[in-house]
Order: sequence, then C-alpha cells, then structure tokens
Amino acid sequence: MDQRLLTGDDLALRPAGDERNPWLREALADEGNPPPHPPLTGSTDAEVVIVGGGYTGLWTAYRLLELDPQRRVVVLEMDVCGGGPSGRNGGFVNGWWDELALLRDLFGDERALACAREVARSVTEIGAWCERHGIHADFRHGGMLTVSTTPLHDGAWDSSTEAARQLGVGEDFRELSSEEVAERCRSPLFRGGALMADAGTIQPARLARGLRAVCAARGAVIHEGTRVQRVRREGSGVRVITESPEGDGEVRAGQVVLAINAWAAGWPPFRRSLVTWSSWMVRTEPIPDLIDERLGWIGGESIVDARFTVHYFHVTGEGRIAFGAGGGRPGYDGRIGRSFVDDLPAGRRAAAGFRRIFPQLADVRLTDMWGGPIDVAANHLPRFGTLAGGRVHFGFGYSGNGVAPSHLGGRILAALALGSDEPITRLPIVGGVPRRFPPEPFRYAGARILREALIRREDREEQGRRAGWALRGLTRLPRRLGYHLGPER
Repeated sequence: MDQRLLTGDDLALRPAGDERNPWLREALADEGNPPPHPPLTGSTDAEVVIVGGGYTGLWTAYRLLELDPQRRVVVLEMDVCGGGPSGRNGGFVNGWWDELALLRDLFGDERALACAREVARSVTEIGAWCERHGIHADFRHGGMLTVSTTPLHDGAWDSSTEAARQLGVGEDFRELSSEEVAERCRSPLFRGGALMADAGTIQPARLARGLRAVCAARGAVIHEGTRVQRVRREGSGVRVITESPEGDGEVRAGQVVLAINAWAAGWPPFRRSLVTWSSWMVRTEPIPDLIDERLGWIGGESIVDARFTVHYFHVTGEGRIAFGAGGGRPGYDGRIGRSFVDDLPAGRRAAAGFRRIFPQLADVRLTDMWGGPIDVAANHLPRFGTLAGGRVHFGFGYSGNGVAPSHLGGRILAALALGSDEPITRLPIVGGVPRRFPPEPFRYAGARILREALIRREDREEQGRRAGWALRGLTRLPRRLGYHLGPER
C-alpha cells in the first residue's frame, strides 16, 4: 500500500468498529429505527428452527413459509437481522459464470452448467422479489466487469471465458477490449476485461431487513439478541439451547438449519472446513454528477479487478462509490474477534486502492470505513448438507460471494429440512465431504504467511514489477495442494 495516495481526510477516517455500518444505519433509519424482536426466553416449539437471521436463514424461512404458510418456523439471531455480513457486504449480486472454469474442473460440464444456471436464476429472482414485495433495496441488474489493472493480470479471465464459449454460453461471460471497458467506466489503470451479464448490485442491509419484514409478516417467529449455546438431538427431534440478557431459552423442533456462515468455523463439525478472513470497504460522499462526467460509469456495472486480494466496487443508489478490498486478517480457530471490525491498516488499504484506481476523483471525500468477516471454503464454493442423524442441516462457505448464492442456499436448505428430493438438492454443492484445512495453529499460521505474501506480490505487480520466483511459488502453493482460494496466476 502506498500511503502517499491517501489524503488528510482519508488518514482521519476510522473504522465503524462496534457501531452500525452505514448500510445498516440507512436501512434501520428507513424503518424508523424500530426495536429488535424480543429475545427468546422460556421454552417454545417449532417444526423448523433456523439459527442465523442473515440471508441464508431468512431465505430458508421464506421458502418454508411459501410452501406452507401454516408451518411454524422460528428464527434465532444473536444480533439483529442484517447485523452480520448480510448487512455489511459489498452489495454484489453475482452469478457464477466467472467461476465456470473452476466449476467445470471440479464437477464436469453438465453439473457446472447446472450450478451456474441456478445462481443466475437467483440473481434475477432477487430483483423480482424486491419488486413484488415493495422492498426498496436499490437493486440494479447491470452486469459485472472483471478488469485488469496491470499487464501481469491481463487475461486472468481467459479460462472461464473459454469454458463459457466451449459450453455454448459464451455471451454469459465474454471478453472485452480495453476500448469496450473504457466505454463502461474510465480509469487510467483499466486495460482489458470481461463482462458477466448475470450480476447486479443492491443495498445489502435493505435486502436483509426487507427479508426480515416479509418473513415476519408471513408468520415466522423471529427472536433477535438470542445466542445459541448448544444443539442437542432429543428423541425424534432436536433441542436448541439459547441465552440472552433477558434469560435462557430453548426451542424443541423437528429440524434445525444452521445458517451462521463465518461463525460456522467455531462449531466443531465445521471447524476445519473454513478459514475466516476480513474484507474492508470505504464509501464516498454522493457524487452522481462526477461519476458520469469523469468516469462515464452510468450502466450500473459492478467492477472487480483481477487481484487475489480483490478490489470490488459499484455505484450506490444515491450516487456514492462503495469500494472494497479483500485480504484482511485471518481469524484463529474460528473466533470472530475485533480485528474483523476494527483493523485500520486494512481499511486504509481499501482507501488506497480507491485512490489508485480513480485518481480523477482525488478531490472526492471518503465518508465511511467498515469491515467484517467472510467464510472461505477450500474450493471457494458454498457447501450445503445434513449432519448424521438427518435433523441438522447447514450451509456455509460463500467465500465473499454470498448474496445470490444464499438465495439458492435458502431453497436448498428448505428442501433438505422437508426431506424433498429436488434437482437443486442434487447439485454438486450439496452433500459430500468438503476438503479440510489443516488444524490449528497450522491453519492460522499458513493463512497469515499467505496473506503477507499475496500483499507483497500484488503490490509489486501494481508497480509493474514481476515478483520473484520464491514469492510467486509461495502464493501458488495452496492451489498446488488442492485449495482453490482465488484466481490462479
């Protein structure tokens, strides 16, 4: 990171930390800052109890109630719905066509296409759902650009655009020339790129809060401020033990869905299936006229670069640029600590990335900085399944791309909870044994070493210098060991 890129105002900016991030502040203000749903105290019964009030849990609840409005569904959320990654993410509603080469390598042609088509369907359905239910979440179906910002990243998309062409879906992910990229957004760094049509953007907390409202209106019983302590099998069902400042509680249910994403890394059955990292964002003041005049960025495209510690950015509904950067600190042994929300150097790396990519906006002020955890799976794809006994179902591992896949995940988990055999429950992301990471402390040490190596390598590449063979070899080691954690270069 070149700190010389940062302005005085940038250096004065601080992470949101324990305060609500700006997406969630806006969404709560839209609702008049309502009180949370009351925490669970005492004992209650449910047909299905869902642990986690983010996208995955709420889409699962929505689907269960869509199929049977009389079904008793209880949702347990330790904060407020939208208080976790669902309300603080980058706002990308992405398909999987840019992952087609990986999907093909892992699953073969037909199953790769089936996965990509289902997630593409979710992109469209999220927009239609918002319109149908009157959820004003600034959804825009503008596609996603992947761009190169250094010659060493040129063609990073080639394997997936070629896979798309070979499988007859070449228009779903196609290469763009530097001139075509510039027609969509101007930056002195942008070179060539690729366009994925099945992608959109959204104000993420408004989507999460909209889901909360619709699920509650349909009969879901939501308890916020309720932390789950244990899940126990009991007779023909399960018992979920909770605690809150108001007292202890329990839910007796036939089925339980664990929709806790990054927090799954702290649960023994899943501990070695995930690595947790933080990702960081900054946001500009509203500048709709400057975005048009200086960038020509009017088509609603979201944009990512070809870094492993990816930069990702889009224009919000009120004309701000929301700009994110991966590569924050990893967590140890599944713990989600303060470094995930209070890491000033990681936040400044995001700010420096914005300044580097858009020097023509040097006079524009950054107003917000925040971060949060993401759950990274060994193959960079989510996994859904059922634990032994058939009553506990789970979904996690979105690896930084969860908005659209969580919609699919909700449909999958609802089907698993109901014991339904459907085409989506036969997708290759359902069932099976996920690849495991090494145990601690080796996992944490490896993640720290890899992070530092990636930052050094990508900083050098951005300066037009090729990293040495040892550094390149170190950053390629996870792929050689069978871990698909990011782009291959």
